[in-house]
Amino acid sequence: MKEKILNSIKKLEKWVEDHNYKSYEPFDGLASYLKPLTLNIRLLERILQQIVLRSSINIRPLIGVRPKESTKGRGYMAWGYLYLYKNLKNKNYENKAKMLLDWLDTNKSPFYKYHSWGNHFPFSGRGVRLKPLEPIIVWTSLIGQAYLEAYDIFGNNKYLDIPRSITNWILELPREKTESGSCISYVAYEQSSIHNSNMLGAAMLARTAKYTKNNKAMTVAKEAMEYSCSRQLSDGSWYYGEEKKYHWIDNFHTGYNLDSLKCYIENTGDKDYEENLKKGFEFFKNNFFEKNGKCKYYHNKTYPVDSQCIAQSIDTLALFSDNDKEELDLCFKVTNWAIDNMQDKDGHFYYRALPNMKIKTPMLHWAQATMYKALSLLLFRING
Repeated sequence: MKEKILNSIKKLEKWVEDHNYKSYEPFDGLASYLKPLTLNIRLLERILQQIVLRSSINIRPLIGVRPKESTKGRGYMAWGYLYLYKNLKNKNYENKAKMLLDWLDTNKSPFYKYHSWGNHFPFSGRGVRLKPLEPIIVWTSLIGQAYLEAYDIFGNNKYLDIPRSITNWILELPREKTESGSCISYVAYEQSSIHNSNMLGAAMLARTAKYTKNNKAMTVAKEAMEYSCSRQLSDGSWYYGEEKKYHWIDNFHTGYNLDSLKCYIENTGDKDYEENLKKGFEFFKNNFFEKNGKCKYYHNKTYPVDSQCIAQSIDTLALFSDNDKEELDLCFKVTNWAIDNMQDKDGHFYYRALPNMKIKTPMLHWAQATMYKALSLLLFRING
């Protein structure tokens, strides 16, 4: 298994580096020259975006969508390089991680004083509408975790200075204040309350504050976890968000929630939400996997089998294996199925599998970078 994982990592690494960390993303349809035809009408923007997203063939080259830079892709690749450096002690991985982290420092969003990151294309969704490079707390927090990993390894203060800056950006975001906690906004320009983004932000604040002793950051992190944990459903799951339009339960956002809550507890020593973590992880294990290791997208529906769900499943199961090594058995099943069924011979992972076909369009962050980080973490856990 170890040899199989390492071989998969090497093939994937070559594909990403050969493509200079650029490719497509599922939601990049509004980068098309057809966007003016939407007349800046949100419904029409979403229709165009969904046509590109759901097409069984890659129509992007036909409508002017080109491979682009990916801040989150580079963040995940840096994170993967760091795990491989810790694992294999190969100086080359140290150099590549530092190169990507320097690039991210230079390429933060130009719209805000502090460090934050967004997509290189516009986006129109159910809840938010984003111009290119408008940051969101999800990518910013995940990239921030890569910097904290670098600080843990190298002890260089510049890798803590950027998380300090990220903390300042998060603390300036709007927050929905309620009688049971506060929800950190998904975006900076309006309040948007989503559980996974709230919990990712809280985890980033807590882990950074462990070093910086920022009391306000710790307080906001606690309030954010109170908000989401008090709204956890009785079976241990979370809706994507509390508004009715967000009432679905999916694999990879649940994984974000669990990883974030685990990070928060470990970095604060706050035991108030340990039962929430336990219930949530049991729900995750029992509802998102088939016996052969195939990942389900929703708790009650398998398809589409999505590469992001696969990557996050490996990531979460590997992360939790430090508490229970039996979690590695399920993680190995998921990894085996993914490599056997979703990795192309050229090294890249397919976007999605449907009941009768596979959508093989290569994405960068979605599948390549997330799988690279997840497999690198799993290899580290095996050797650890």
